[in-house]
Amino acid sequence: MNTAFLASVIVLCVGIFWGVYWVPVRAIASLGLDGAWGTGAITLAAMVFLLPFVVRKTHVFWDTGFVGVVSIALGGAAFALYSIGFLYGKVALIVLLWFFSPVWSVLIAKFVLRWQVPTLRLIAIGVGLAGLFIMLGGEGSVPVPRSLGEWMAFIGGLIWAGATAGMRLKSRVPPLPAAFVFALGATLTSFAFAPFLEPLPAIAGEDAVWVGITVLATGGLWWGLSIAGLMWAAIRLDPARVGILLMPEVIFGALTAAIFAGETLSASEVIGGGLVILCGVLEVWQTKADPGHSQASRNAP
Repeated sequence: MNTAFLASVIVLCVGIFWGVYWVPVRAIASLGLDGAWGTGAITLAAMVFLLPFVVRKTHVFWDTGFVGVVSIALGGAAFALYSIGFLYGKVALIVLLWFFSPVWSVLIAKFVLRWQVPTLRLIAIGVGLAGLFIMLGGEGSVPVPRSLGEWMAFIGGLIWAGATAGMRLKSRVPPLPAAFVFALGATLTSFAFAPFLEPLPAIAGEDAVWVGITVLATGGLWWGLSIAGLMWAAIRLDPARVGILLMPEVIFGALTAAIFAGETLSASEVIGGGLVILCGVLEVWQTKADPGHSQASRNAP
């Protein structure tokens, strides 16, 4: 099978898979492991699964260097905020605010990395900002995130944009060890937030068994297998294709939340969300005059 085709299929499946990630997160919370405790348990389980692939490969972290390893860990921290956010806001809004991260990516490329940014990506910033204002302020309210979950997704997207820039430029860590560091960053972040969000849970009996099963399955499948697969595939594809193939996460997140959680979006949220998705498409659209993406590709692990 063609490697590029296989990588594309993997990225597409990861996007769809993460579109329903909110289901086990809320299931674990309903069983008593609420707030950031659940995400911490999930990512800790992922670390346990991935540890055997790391113990004899610690040299790869030294080879990569501090910036590359920290960038991977920050990516995990961003995903932890995203994960926790599902318990404190609408699923569709959490996903959409996370996908606002292309705006941050363009700003980082222009003002931090000093790359020349094509006009199309400057247009993407305008489209994304317009979508954000409509989505959050379309009903006359101040256009800022309102719930704790929305703020977590919004800030997580900003951290993710910076982390991906660091990973593309500096990381040389293979997929499985990288997934371990990713989960480590998420675990530390989750347990740092946990005491401030919910009291330490006390779970016993049958609920403890189900919590354990769900935590292990979620950590192994989402944070272990799918993240490792994404990291393997992402370095074999153009960043533009990766971004577009991950877009189904938005659709599946919104649809499953509407079907299973009864969550609906207002007209302004739908319109604004559509503009945010369009922003993402414009940002990852491949252009010949895009030194940012070409340089990222040259420096990819």
